Amino acid sequence: MTGVMVPAPAAALALLQDKALARLLDILCEGEGQARIVGGALRNALLGRFVHEIDVATTLLPETVAERAAAAGLRNIPTGIAHGTVTVLVDGKSFEVTTLREDIETDGRHAVVRFGADFALDALRRDFTVNALSMDRQGQLYDYTGGIEDLAAKRIRFIGDARTRIREDYLRILRFFRFSADYAEGALDAGGLSASINERGGLAHLSKERVRAELLKLLMARRAGAVTQDMSEAGLLDPLLTLAPNPGRLQRLIAFQPGADVMLRLAALCIYLPEDADRLRDNLRLSNEEHRRLGEAARALLTLHGRDVPPPAGDLRILLFEHGRQVALDALFLAQADARYRGGEVWAAAEAFLRDTPEPRLPFSGADLQARGFIEGRALGAALKDLQARWIKAGFPQDPHSLALLLDEVAKQK
Repeated sequence: MTGVMVPAPAAALALLQDKALARLLDILCEGEGQARIVGGALRNALLGRFVHEIDVATTLLPETVAERAAAAGLRNIPTGIAHGTVTVLVDGKSFEVTTLREDIETDGRHAVVRFGADFALDALRRDFTVNALSMDRQGQLYDYTGGIEDLAAKRIRFIGDARTRIREDYLRILRFFRFSADYAEGALDAGGLSASINERGGLAHLSKERVRAELLKLLMARRAGAVTQDMSEAGLLDPLLTLAPNPGRLQRLIAFQPGADVMLRLAALCIYLPEDADRLRDNLRLSNEEHRRLGEAARALLTLHGRDVPPPAGDLRILLFEHGRQVALDALFLAQADARYRGGEVWAAAEAFLRDTPEPRLPFSGADLQARGFIEGRALGAALKDLQARWIKAGFPQDPHSLALLLDEVAKQK
């Protein structure tokens, strides 16, 4: 299949039905200009997947792209002009148009490029065969690397020598696992896996922000559980997290919660103690809210440790009060993934309870205690804490009579 030019199948030709894209290609292909749809849009279209965005490669220099767009009355933005990329807006849609390139220098993180006019050379500088396809305005599909065959075989394979591709940008190690989790089936490509292991030292040169982005995408991929297992066994996951990951736990979580969001999946992979969240904050540049959620989930999970069935409703209500709905559910799901008995209706009932039960709100304030003679300071704070403990123990009552009795009990301790 390498080097073939074939009529594109209907799935790819459907891209050309986009009037905005067709207009852009017509503008770029005037005179001696050439332009093609490239990369992920073709890959996804051929697989029948949703196409998020469409990238275009052209023989025109970025300045010429901008000039032609402006002459046609289209807004254009020099989003990556140093690397040849201009974003062109057509009928409310944005397209990234990039001049064909050749790498002249790489350091494992960044590349120095020069502009070219050869679509084959541009394809050969890409990472995986399935990302190197291109299609012209006439619907001809170009495959210089065997990407069509690899798509059909559901495998992810580096273009050319895998170690060379990785040394150009070490992030490609993580992309290899992420794309394998999303697009491939079965065992990882042996050559890609071997090269990733041999070049793993280069991961230390990557920014934490780039590592974060790829790992979180991997966790949401279709085969996240199985591929994180492969990655961990290859010794590539532990150094990035500086934690001992548990891919099996992640797989168990996904089995009963396939819609789990990325933070819950990350928690399942490697959160057991609050300090685990601190490490992830530093290693993956977690936001304050992400760090808070994972840390709280770990603290809530400590109260559920060792359970093979969920706690009774009273304890679930305490969990809901102390941690809020999101964290309470996170902790429940993590406990379920750790339990020996994860099926049955009891876990589903506990989940329903946490989702449907209103979060308890403490019906007292410092003013209620001050009305009974407490003054500002430590005594007031201690009394309010005592009152909260009594209210929880009493089962979260809300009726005025019960609340008055609790206030009187605390007032007697003054």
